[in-house]
Amino acid sequence: MGELYRNGHSAIDATGSKSFTTTLRKTAGKGTTRVQKLFQYFNSFAQASRNGLDVLICDEAHRIRETSNNRYTPAAKRSAKPQVEELIDAARMLVFLHDEHQVVRPGELGSYAEIAAKANEKGFTVRLIDLNGQLRCGGSRAYEQWVLNLLGLSDSAAASWQGNDRFDVEVADSPADLETRLAAKLADGYGARMPAGFCWKWSDADPHDGLADDVVIGDWQRPWNVKGDRGINGAPPSQLWATDPAGFGQVGCIYTAQGFEYDWNGVIFGPDLVSRTDHWIADPAASKDTVVARAEPGEFDQLIKHTYKVLLTHGMRGTIRYSADPETQAKFRELVHA
Repeated sequence: MGELYRNGHSAIDATGSKSFTTTLRKTAGKGTTRVQKLFQYFNSFAQASRNGLDVLICDEAHRIRETSNNRYTPAAKRSAKPQVEELIDAARMLVFLHDEHQVVRPGELGSYAEIAAKANEKGFTVRLIDLNGQLRCGGSRAYEQWVLNLLGLSDSAAASWQGNDRFDVEVADSPADLETRLAAKLADGYGARMPAGFCWKWSDADPHDGLADDVVIGDWQRPWNVKGDRGINGAPPSQLWATDPAGFGQVGCIYTAQGFEYDWNGVIFGPDLVSRTDHWIADPAASKDTVVARAEPGEFDQLIKHTYKVLLTHGMRGTIRYSADPETQAKFRELVHA
């Protein structure tokens, strides 16, 4: 985007993530309102002028929704126009960055097929560029494929992790062991976070006592990250959980973790996805995400698998995993010999 501006072209980066956009505004746009305005949301273009921009970069395009309407949209401004069409109309060139294995909520429609169909309908040329490398997971395509195989998101069966000099994969004995290992990485100067499946209640913070220890596994208990836009008792606001050093010690959910990466990643599997012999069982009754839990069974299965795919692939140097379900934990031990 900076290169486009240096060459005289107008460009904006848009996402569907409040956490990601807030962080970009704080870091790249620190102290400069003009630069902060270059980072927008997908629903920012409902009233945009046609071709008002040279380039619109749609990051995490898998989070594009059916329309830009939400519960706060006044009746006079509601529109049936598809959100992807609003984005296409807003600029002369669109760049959509997407990963269909990162769709984690019902109503997210940003697939290649959806985008290409709308572009072709409007008479535009579509080019598909496969980004076959990444910075996450130490750049290890082997690990990324292993995760897809593990979760049944590919045509290949799950197999033992063979090791990779770019990326470390470990299994913790308990959530306390997982946290201890991550704390040791912090002490060595690395970043580390603990995300988990949304399987425990998420209480509102008490004005006096702060965050409640909602994530309870045996005698280990920790709070979820802050719900709102203000930090509480030293814990950062939700959108900065992944990047503020004070985020360690709270458990992050998919919505605060998606779009970010940290050196070391400690993933806690909850009972919403458990391994049984040679297959996975996704259980909506175990989910505390009321929106996702209401999805149709087949869709719920995919959304939960995508959720853990995202959580498992956001480490830069290594991932440590633990499951609260004994049979799933045994499966991890069988496949990871470290």
